[in-house]
Amino acid sequence: MSGTKVKKIAPLKRIASALRKKGRRIVFTNGCFDILHYGHVMYLEKAKSSGDCLIVGINSDQSVKRIKGPNRPVVNEFDRARVLAGLESVDFVVIFNEDDPLKLIRALKPDVLIKGSDWENKGIIGSDFVRSYGGKVLTVKLAQGRSTTNLIKKIAKTY
Repeated sequence: MSGTKVKKIAPLKRIASALRKKGRRIVFTNGCFDILHYGHVMYLEKAKSSGDCLIVGINSDQSVKRIKGPNRPVVNEFDRARVLAGLESVDFVVIFNEDDPLKLIRALKPDVLIKGSDWENKGIIGSDFVRSYGGKVLTVKLAQGRSTTNLIKKIAKTY
């Protein structure tokens, strides 16, 4: 079942439009989601609570390499997408190749754009666009000390 939650952008755009016509609030967030951990799960559950349908955009493997460096991602894009799709809080997952999700946000026109609180002072990509049509931009407080980078460091040190 979770495999059907991983979509390409064109069908997902149609799904989001149909849901919006039924009065459903579309929530969008994005990230690399490499090595899924407690912090990710809590973040996604909080994001889902802001609407009816949570769409998660994940950076492709090439995009992650450009952003995080040549040793990342640890987990490939297909596996990351399927693991996220297996979460109850996630309705759909879409993989994008760009370094930022602006193209995806413009295509999906979410009612709510969510990012972690670490983005508050960095300027949330797509926030101006979402606000331009009356959408909301919210931040979610992140779980303290939980990050993929910290997890990788702990594994490397231990083993």
